[in-house]
This record gives sequence, C-alpha cells and structure tokens, in this order.
Amino acid sequence: MKMIKAVVQPGKADALRDALSKVGISGMTMSEVRGFGRQKGHTEVYRGAEYAVDFVPKVEVEIVVEDGQVEGVTEAIISAAKTGKIGDGKLFLYDTDQAVRIRTGETDANALSSEL
Repeated sequence: MKMIKAVVQPGKADALRDALSKVGISGMTMSEVRGFGRQKGHTEVYRGAEYAVDFVPKVEVEIVVEDGQVEGVTEAIISAAKTGKIGDGKLFLYDTDQAVRIRTGETDANALSSEL
C-alpha cells in the first residue's frame, strides 16, 4: 500500500476530487494548508498599506491506495492539478505498512474498500 499526498492549488480541489472519483477513489482526506516554494509568496494591499504574504494557500490531499492503483491515481492527480505554471504543487508517495478500519478492525486492502 502507498500513501499519496498531493499539495495543490485550492482552485483545483473540486477537479481533483472528481478525477479521483473517476479512477475509483471513494475516500480521501483534504486539508487547507499554507506554504511556499518557488512561488515564494506575493504582496497584497490592505487599507492602503502593502504587505507581504509569505505563505500561499494550498490544499493537501491524502489517500491510501493499493500498489496497483498508484499509477492511475498519480496520473489523475497530475492531470487535474496541472496548469503548467509555478505553484501547481507537489506529489509525495510513502510506503504504508498497514491500514486499519477502526469501526470493524478490518486491515489493509479490506480497510480501504468503501463497502459497508
């Protein structure tokens, strides 16, 4: 199993959710985060005063998938989030040793399925 973490532009959140649904992902964790990389940040004007915004708003999505789903999921994320400009985001893949559904005690692939 792999955990896939994607940090993307907030405006791409709905497209990302839809793209993941199309490849069979029925659950994910999405958080609003802030950060910067090459994009650095920007300046804004508030009540006539200019100030620097060092951290740019982003959306972080975490999904745990079986090894056979990794390629399709990563391709779906890239196609949904890519604009070709600085600030599109990053994708991280982590090995996941075990998953447990707390309600039933099911583990690994059984814990990932969306069946009731």
